[in-house]
Amino acid sequence: MAQKRVRVAVTGAAGQIGYALLFRLASGQVFGEDTLVDLNLLELEHALPALEGVKMELDDCAFTNLASITCTSNADTAFGDVDWSLLVGSVPRKQGMERADLLKINGGIFIGQGKAIDANAKKDSKVLVVGNPCNTNCWIAKESAKNLDPKNFFAMTMLDQNRAYSQLAQKAGVPVSDVTDLAIWGNHSPTMYPNYFEAKISGKKLTDVITDKAWLEGEFLTTVQQRGAAVIGARGASSAASAANAALDTVKAVENVADTKTIYSVAVVSDGSYGVPEGLMFSYPIRNNGKTWEIVQGVELNEFSAAKVKATTDELIGEREAVQGLL
Repeated sequence: MAQKRVRVAVTGAAGQIGYALLFRLASGQVFGEDTLVDLNLLELEHALPALEGVKMELDDCAFTNLASITCTSNADTAFGDVDWSLLVGSVPRKQGMERADLLKINGGIFIGQGKAIDANAKKDSKVLVVGNPCNTNCWIAKESAKNLDPKNFFAMTMLDQNRAYSQLAQKAGVPVSDVTDLAIWGNHSPTMYPNYFEAKISGKKLTDVITDKAWLEGEFLTTVQQRGAAVIGARGASSAASAANAALDTVKAVENVADTKTIYSVAVVSDGSYGVPEGLMFSYPIRNNGKTWEIVQGVELNEFSAAKVKATTDELIGEREAVQGLL
């Protein structure tokens, strides 16, 4: 008999990423088989018929962990009394659109959602932003929800970590499970930095196993940084299933406070660590301490790594400056 209960809001719930993650949320895979799940699904008014179809499919799965489904176009309803908000929906970048334009368009969306979360969600609720540009969208939502703890806001870089793990495992000829301790630094953008210097393969220093320095500094980095564009080029649509998988991986990592050994990637509010300005949503290596998450300290950034971290930090500062006038 399920004892716990969690209410989760998902925006853009009828979209490809939403469709890919809802069934796993409802099945008990994320919060555990002892937890009932209430889903609050938010969509634009014109997408509500499609969302109703998704609800029908969820009903037809007869998940024993799924307690209720609420479909709505009203943000206040969607974020009412939620424990988690997965902000998936955002306006995609279109041909000819500058990044600054995209930031401003999405800025209005995430200001509104941040305010709705602030007014309606549980005060200890957590927010994961998936919709891009996710770091700065998350910063906007955080700044718009002053009643919530800034440490409860997250932007997704787990997809980049998973991509890096896969590339390294293939290069080394080992299972993905043998790759550990790599984290993504900075922005979920082409400036992101997968810091392979700290990674291990089968417990050994990665650079002792993969000695091809040119590949690590070149093809590896660019493959991870440009993987989203490569997927679009190959399938004619953005990565949905892998993004949904990474979002759920992030929720599980944050929730599993008992796991004090695993290092994972997620953008969190900077406390000034490693020279990153306070308040930026910056992806760091994160570890749980038995109660909550914490930024892994003591990582030595060599000249190569420091330059990469500075570049992605500068980009995030520029993005913040571009949207500050909206608040």
